[in-house]
Amino acid sequence: MPVNKQAVAAAFGRAAQSYARHDELQRLSADSLLMHLGGIAPARVLDAGCGPGAMSRYWREKGSDVTALDLSATMLDEARRQHSASRYVAGDIEAMPLDDAQFSLVWSNLAVQWCDDLHQAISELYRATQPGGCLAFTTLAEASLPELNQAWRAVDALPHANRFLSVDAIEQALQGWQVRCGVESMTLYFDDAASALRSLKGIGATHLHAGRQRGLTRGKLQRLELAWPQQQGKFPLTYQLFWGVITRD
Repeated sequence: MPVNKQAVAAAFGRAAQSYARHDELQRLSADSLLMHLGGIAPARVLDAGCGPGAMSRYWREKGSDVTALDLSATMLDEARRQHSASRYVAGDIEAMPLDDAQFSLVWSNLAVQWCDDLHQAISELYRATQPGGCLAFTTLAEASLPELNQAWRAVDALPHANRFLSVDAIEQALQGWQVRCGVESMTLYFDDAASALRSLKGIGATHLHAGRQRGLTRGKLQRLELAWPQQQGKFPLTYQLFWGVITRD
C-alpha cells in the first residue's frame, strides 16, 4: 500500500512541539549510528528527515554547514525556531529538490521507514553524497513493537502498528552499494500503557500506513493494559533498529 505522505507529514507536524519530550528512541538510535560512523568532521551535512532539528543542531555545533530537510513544514518551522541548521528544505526523501553530490555526510535517522520504496530513498540520499563522503541511516525492521501488537490482539483484530520491512528485505534494497550494516534491539520502559502510547503519539508515529489510528476508549485502554506483557511492573516497547553506513565511490 502506498504511503500517504500528506498524512505522514500532518501526523509529524502535530507532534512538532511535543517531539523533544518523547524522542528517547531517536536519541538512542542517533547515538548508535554515531558510534558506527566513527569520529568524522563533515564539512557539509544533509539531515534528511530532520524532525525538529536535534541532530541538525548537533552537526552545526560540530562546525558543519547543515541543510535540514523534512516532509513536514511544521517540523521545519520548529527546527528553524531553534536555529538548528544553515538552511531548511521542505521535501520528500524519495524525490529531494537538491543537486547531486553536495554533502560530505548525508544523515537520516529513523525517517526512511516512512518511504514507499527503500531502494529509491537510499538512491536519492546516495545521489546527494559527495564522492568519498558517507551516507549514514537508521530505520525500523520487522518484529518492532511486539508488546504493542500482542496487547492489541487481545482487544480487537484491527491494525494498530505499522509492519516494517524484514531485515532480508532491507538488505535486498541495499544491493549494489558497499554497506556496513547491522541490527540492534532497543527496549524502552514505561510506567503504564498510556505512557507507552503517548510516546508514540509524541513523536508522530501513530500514523498507520493502512490509515489513521482509531480512537482509544477508556475501556479499550484498560483491556490493553491487562494484555500488555509487563517486565518488573514496567510496560516495554521494543524496537528492531537497522543501521547502515555507505561510503560513496
